[in-house]
Amino acid sequence: MEPILTLTLNPAIDGACEADEVRPTHKIRTSAERYDPGGGGINVARVLNRLGAPVTAAYCAGGASGGLLDDLIDRIGLARHCIPIEGQTRMSLSVFERSTGQEYRFVPQGPTFSPQEWQGVIDYVSTAQCGWLVASGSLPRGVPDDFYARLAATCRQRGIRMVLDSSGPPLASAVEAGGLTLVKPSLGEFEALTGTKYASPQEIGAAAHAMVLAGKSDIVAVTLGHRGAVLADANGSLCRPGLDVPVQSATGAGDSFVAGMVHGLASGMDTASAFRRGMAAGTAAVLTPGTDLCTPEDIETIWARMGEDDGCTA
Repeated sequence: MEPILTLTLNPAIDGACEADEVRPTHKIRTSAERYDPGGGGINVARVLNRLGAPVTAAYCAGGASGGLLDDLIDRIGLARHCIPIEGQTRMSLSVFERSTGQEYRFVPQGPTFSPQEWQGVIDYVSTAQCGWLVASGSLPRGVPDDFYARLAATCRQRGIRMVLDSSGPPLASAVEAGGLTLVKPSLGEFEALTGTKYASPQEIGAAAHAMVLAGKSDIVAVTLGHRGAVLADANGSLCRPGLDVPVQSATGAGDSFVAGMVHGLASGMDTASAFRRGMAAGTAAVLTPGTDLCTPEDIETIWARMGEDDGCTA
């Protein structure tokens, strides 16, 4: 398997805890606290690392919280490359309310980048040794909307296959530039990207297939939450229903999907099989509480449940 590099411009230290009840004004006594290195690309790298893939997490970090992020990544044995910035790395919080089963998620904006800082990220990628680049997550303030499009151009020049999981104008700019290997929007992100509301998986599949035929991305995978996901590549499109599993937390499900699918593709699986692998990983992620991610054991269990013939032509 070729080396995989993940990129996170706006990482976070993800805190998670539980409380009996979340109420305004009152002190909320919590338990089961945990802290994990987070942000889209770091989450993808955490899952790939658990699966035994040759992966390095590259990320931008600064301040005292940036040092803590470095330490958390080192503790899980994940290879890393920190690109220093002046601003403080953000810290998020997820609170599970036991009385209702609801989850509250507090996510700061994060630091503002200077032009020199975001250009430094592109300079790093221009020399990094990898066969795959997974760029995932939101762009920090100060980074131009066409950043991922610029990054994709660098990857094309070097023969690196780029996977993108983002949203809004940064996603739209990169897709418009084209040449991506895999794009994974959620349904809401895909509808915003195309400016269309879709009534069925078949309509989503047709739109995603048109995007592939236009040269925007070799593969488009649209996740539909508990309803499943839709895949499109040069051969057409298909949809797969979601599995009914007990949900502990939705945190990291999309990142786990990306990790599972990239792992499948980098391992030599055909696109449909890698898609199933991504769905198994995304489903496995909701079985774990707080900011934890999917485990290889849960992925294998769900993979076996899914089978190979329960997809439908989209």
